Amino acid sequence: MQPAAPSAATNNMPIVKYPRATEPLWHEWDRKAQKCGLRHTAYAVNGDQYTGEWLDNLKHGKGTQVWKRTGAIYSGDWKFGKRDGYGSYSIPDPVTKEYKKAYTGWWKNDKKCGYGATFYPDGERYEGEWSSGLRSGWGRMYYRDGSIYEGQWLEDRPSGQGMLRLPNENRYEGGWKDGKKHGPGKFFYLDKGQLFEGIWAADIPKCGILIDFGRDEAPAPTQYPIPKIELADPDGVLAEAWVMFDDSQNE
Repeated sequence: MQPAAPSAATNNMPIVKYPRATEPLWHEWDRKAQKCGLRHTAYAVNGDQYTGEWLDNLKHGKGTQVWKRTGAIYSGDWKFGKRDGYGSYSIPDPVTKEYKKAYTGWWKNDKKCGYGATFYPDGERYEGEWSSGLRSGWGRMYYRDGSIYEGQWLEDRPSGQGMLRLPNENRYEGGWKDGKKHGPGKFFYLDKGQLFEGIWAADIPKCGILIDFGRDEAPAPTQYPIPKIELADPDGVLAEAWVMFDDSQNE
């Protein structure tokens, strides 16, 4: 039995066409605005500009940032929008406008971290380790007056063991705390040919022994040599003084 042919009414049923969903234009614009990979210079609303690599709209990889307000330039590594890795930071000279390096070294989470060198405007210079933007670890500081400190640092100040050499070549070797001589140490007065060995507290020598040291080679030796100490056990006296000092610090 043959199936019935479709009726004219069936063939004339209207075909409903649903409108195709159109994507808002701002979606396309947003996609184009997304920054990923290497791009040309991008400008912020405050005038800052960045040229380099991006990841998910964040500075990531190699790039150079210029801050409009200060004119400072950072060129180096970035990680998720922050300086992280190796890079250099330069600032313009207020008079000549020429760029001078202010810091070259390692960064972490937008702060100096690891080994790096800082060049201060007054001519001073620090080379050494950093932590969270502060001098911490081992480092060498060149001061404007010609003095050089080399040793341990903690939270931007000499702390631990270190040596301070003065412009006249006199030097101190020993303990430091909060940027001051603290604990056992030796002060070499090479200009006078003397050596003081003792214990310091907050930059003040509390007790010790002063002896002649290199007096024959000293450029300005004292008029008379230091008489020999008559203590039977000078080392024992120093040891006892150190114990007393240590106890006082622990109170």
